[in-house]
Amino acid sequence: MKVVQLHEHGGPDLLTSGEIDDPVIQKPTEIKVRLKAAGINPIDTKLRAGLYPVENFPVILGCDGSGIIEELGSEVTHFKQGDEVFFFHGGVGGIQGNYAQFKVLDEHFIAHKPESIDFNAAAAAPLVLLTAWESLFDHAQIKQGQTVFINAGAGGVGHIAIQLAKYAGASVCTTISNDEKAAYVKRLGADYIINYKEQDVAEAVLEWTNGDGVDIVIDNIGSSEIQSAFSFIKHYGKIVTLLQPDKDIDWSLARFKNVQFHFEVMLSPLLFDLSEKQKHQTEILGNCARLIDDGKLQVNVSKQFDLEYAAEAHRLIEEGHTTGKIVLTIV
Repeated sequence: MKVVQLHEHGGPDLLTSGEIDDPVIQKPTEIKVRLKAAGINPIDTKLRAGLYPVENFPVILGCDGSGIIEELGSEVTHFKQGDEVFFFHGGVGGIQGNYAQFKVLDEHFIAHKPESIDFNAAAAAPLVLLTAWESLFDHAQIKQGQTVFINAGAGGVGHIAIQLAKYAGASVCTTISNDEKAAYVKRLGADYIINYKEQDVAEAVLEWTNGDGVDIVIDNIGSSEIQSAFSFIKHYGKIVTLLQPDKDIDWSLARFKNVQFHFEVMLSPLLFDLSEKQKHQTEILGNCARLIDDGKLQVNVSKQFDLEYAAEAHRLIEEGHTTGKIVLTIV
């Protein structure tokens, strides 16, 4: 099968096209998928660059995939040959990723693809759907009528988090960097939009909430953004971050405001083989597929590349400030 592999840490040009043997089903609950598209995520670029360790070069990156079931293990119960599916699996922990023509994985990782979107949009979805859902519903336990601040609202996780927060009945404030992104997040349902290049974010959030602060903060940026959030989170509010807090953060204000602080790393169930959490994540994908087909949730694919141009996709995502997701199309 055709693949894009990484043989050593370094720049995007180290992603090289090649051919290897197809993976084969080894367990009765496994499924072989003919991949039609693979999502590109920041974790891919960090693994490639060596910011996170890679096991056993060469590796095939890519956590998100969509495709058509080609072959079934003897004990697979929820799928049939020809089903269109999507999933989060591989690309980390020494597990084959999705920059490839075929993928074998256990059926409990797989969900039926939303019928209303194509394979590219489906491949763009799993990581950001899981991250946004777990942040809002599992950690923050969002409730109708609450106020939510989401930074980087036009990004991959941000654009999904805005829609899910609105689905939950919350009011949403988000940050953007230009008028084009402001119009985009407004279409997604954002109630209050802050241009962080022109406005003081903390002051703007407090003005929006009449000085009360927000119930929930979803942080997609980390570092000093977490420190700033302490000033506009309510007492007993909840902060969920996707990133590592800065080592110089002063936690005293958060402590005296009784802020609940949560980390969201949706990779953990895969990395640590947490089977019940893996099944929960697949349930989330099923829930989100229904929302997509009901027109209540959309996934934005901003750019598509053929598989052999994975290096170009990595360069683009590393430039930052993208809107939505980047996808590799596989034939």
